[in-house]
Amino acid sequence: MFLAWKEMRYAKLRYALIIGIMILVAYVVFMLSGLASGLANGHKKAISDWGSSTIVLSADSNKVASASVLKRADLNRAKTATTNKAAVGLFATAAQKSGSKTKTNVAIFGAQKRSFVVPKIIKGRSYQNAHEIIISKNLSDEGYHIGDQIKLASMTHKFKIVGITKATTYSVEPVIYLNLDAFTTLKYGSQPFSSASQKPISLIAIKHKTPKQVTVTTGTSDTKVAKMSTATLIQNLPGFSAEKITLNTMIDFLFIVVAAIVGIFLYVMTLQKTVLFGVLKVQGVRTRYLVGTIVSQSFIVGAAGVILAFILGYLTSLILPEAMPFTIDGMQWLSDGLILILVSIVGGLFSIRTVTKVDPINAIGGE
Repeated sequence: MFLAWKEMRYAKLRYALIIGIMILVAYVVFMLSGLASGLANGHKKAISDWGSSTIVLSADSNKVASASVLKRADLNRAKTATTNKAAVGLFATAAQKSGSKTKTNVAIFGAQKRSFVVPKIIKGRSYQNAHEIIISKNLSDEGYHIGDQIKLASMTHKFKIVGITKATTYSVEPVIYLNLDAFTTLKYGSQPFSSASQKPISLIAIKHKTPKQVTVTTGTSDTKVAKMSTATLIQNLPGFSAEKITLNTMIDFLFIVVAAIVGIFLYVMTLQKTVLFGVLKVQGVRTRYLVGTIVSQSFIVGAAGVILAFILGYLTSLILPEAMPFTIDGMQWLSDGLILILVSIVGGLFSIRTVTKVDPINAIGGE
């Protein structure tokens, strides 16, 4: 480590250049990681906030919540405590505040106000009837406030905002909660149903029980259902897996780029120092010590680049617009940073063979 540090201090410009490149690559990795985490949270946050462990969908939905159609009566088929299960209606539409021409894409969740899926109210109160709604704070930040009248979808009547919950999103859109009657009217209009129990819902959320522990009775005329974990539902959200795989693949390619950059740089540096290594070997310096010097330099380059890129990435996150789905996942950044340092060291190993094959006599110009 002593020889590695002395040489780096001597050739400041060269090593500053490679550390600078390392900072840029690591910075891109951290930013992509933040975007990947932000997009993932943007898709799933509302569902994750439920704290459910099991989701029941219609069997023909292919594990996609928006394609599932159940009936309110199906809630009674799930054999678990009433407080541990909730009927949920899901609908995507646009919201428009009275007096404004601007529309905002939103995700609608229909649920009974006392069900566990409805988040805690941080301002105002919960809805009391089919003409009242509560909104997430991130929608409030866009100019929607308690007391405002808003129009949803193609409905002629307006809904009144009576409460605000913590910021959350579904499919990267802010969330509105309303009761099941309002959900039915929004999605199915004036379509008649024989009774309230026959009105449609999208899914049943259950907490404290795994899919294997949940029993759903099935009669001859009942809709066939599929049980799955909440994690499985999230993985099948439209766009969730594709976006995650795309960004993670880009990050993986950058790991390869780091190994190549550090490897090429140190290899060229090693070739330029062949005579020096020959002199050191003549003086009795072991090859293992010289190899350790190269590995140490690779570690210093990787660690310095990662630490500075981490700081730069964090500072950047403070000035990003709130609308950008960016989340700092500390454990993920730590994992990415360690991988970057590791591949930096691996890149340095490419030069080891050159050091071990240096012949002291030939290196210093002997016959």
